[in-house]
Amino acid sequence: MPRFAANLSMMFTEVPFLERFEAAAKAGFQAVEFQFPYAFDAGEIRRRLAAQRLEPVLHNLPAGDWAAGDRGVACDPARVDEFKDGLKLAIDYARTLGVRQLNCLAGVVPAGVASADAWRCLSDNLAFASRELAQHDIRLMVEACNRHDVPGFLIDTSAAALRAIDDAGGENLWLQYDVYHMQRSEGDLIPTISRLLPRIGHIQVADNPGRHQPGTGEIHYPFLFAMLDRLGYEGWVAGEYIPRGRTEDGLAWCFGSAASSEPGARTGSAARALSCTHTSD
Repeated sequence: MPRFAANLSMMFTEVPFLERFEAAAKAGFQAVEFQFPYAFDAGEIRRRLAAQRLEPVLHNLPAGDWAAGDRGVACDPARVDEFKDGLKLAIDYARTLGVRQLNCLAGVVPAGVASADAWRCLSDNLAFASRELAQHDIRLMVEACNRHDVPGFLIDTSAAALRAIDDAGGENLWLQYDVYHMQRSEGDLIPTISRLLPRIGHIQVADNPGRHQPGTGEIHYPFLFAMLDRLGYEGWVAGEYIPRGRTEDGLAWCFGSAASSEPGARTGSAARALSCTHTSD
């Protein structure tokens, strides 16, 4: 099976953020990611990671004022300085935590800004970020988000994400493929992933509808995970979803029925060897 990570911004929300590291480790995860760690001290996060022997996989660049509706600032010509300041902050956190991948959210096209100008701004910002991150051996991900959930998001398909990467250049620019977003935007998951796998640096999963854990909706994840194995995908597959019920009770998608039968046990590769059951709860 693929290597699975837990997104601590969306999973294990039954407890405060800093307690989710222990919860993830007890459930059997050996790696985690999070969206925006910046409200917490980087040193404290590092201590939690070390205490639970967790590998930090990825976090996002600052995305503006999330509560006010921002979903990234990379395509806003009026916020280039903010983007660069956010990039510096993200690098500081990544170096402290040992994160080797950062994700850039392009953002919603601002009112009054032509799409061509937003695209040009994004390309310039990605090129700048790619150069900066290369100095620290950190890869930059570019993610597409569906416009049903995020109206007006500049990059909404895998083709658009690859166009942004190609326009910016930079050898350390990679596609972050979010299965949930791409199911809603374009479908055709298996052929698309198979074709784009050499350019995919990270995969995130959730089911549709509802963005709950795999196995609760229409996506046949056991087939998808088996396909990733056949193709030789070596990156992480992170659960980035809204758990239906308690997080610990919905981990059959990655750990089989033994997900939480032994609290505190490190299941590791043994857990990954269990079949991922497609449920319909």
